[in-house]
Amino acid sequence: MNEQDSAVLEAAGRGDTAAVRAALAAGADPEARDAHGRTALLLAAIGDHVEAARVLVAEGADPDAQDDRDDSPWLATGVTGSVAMMRVLLPAGPDLTQRNRFGGIALIPASERGHVDYVRALLRETDIDVDHVNHLGWTALLEAVILGDGGPAHQEIVGLLLAAGATPGLPDGDGVTALRHAEQRGFTRIADALRDAG
Repeated sequence: MNEQDSAVLEAAGRGDTAAVRAALAAGADPEARDAHGRTALLLAAIGDHVEAARVLVAEGADPDAQDDRDDSPWLATGVTGSVAMMRVLLPAGPDLTQRNRFGGIALIPASERGHVDYVRALLRETDIDVDHVNHLGWTALLEAVILGDGGPAHQEIVGLLLAAGATPGLPDGDGVTALRHAEQRGFTRIADALRDAG
């Protein structure tokens, strides 16, 4: 790897916007990759370095470039829950159907992790598939119930998903619905919302 490419990766990873600009001006490739296949934009997205990402997007950096773990800048926003990063990447035209190593789209980890603001923005500002099923047989709704804690954030996410058209009775790979999972886990408010929606 040449000096400029190494510099842009390091700068993006630490969120040094000025150094990112300097490396690009010196000829760095916006799509240069580190030993794990991560681009500068992915490193910026992981660290939620929004301004560095903005510079990279302006230079044509690919929001869908996946590393050796199938992570990409776009998918990383679902993990971090960064609405600001999501909005920086949207003009670059990310593939809303892109899947992570678990077969999930960005909405699924965001729902699991309780990123309310991100889920709300993603559902409002994109046409992402609210009923996408991952390799585990789980939708965002199922994952919010199965891996969530049943607290206020996950209650709100369940409501947002249902309002966006999520199918409440869509079962997991074992035929168990989100309602049944909620009942088994004692998530009364989520179970009530699912019954009302069903």
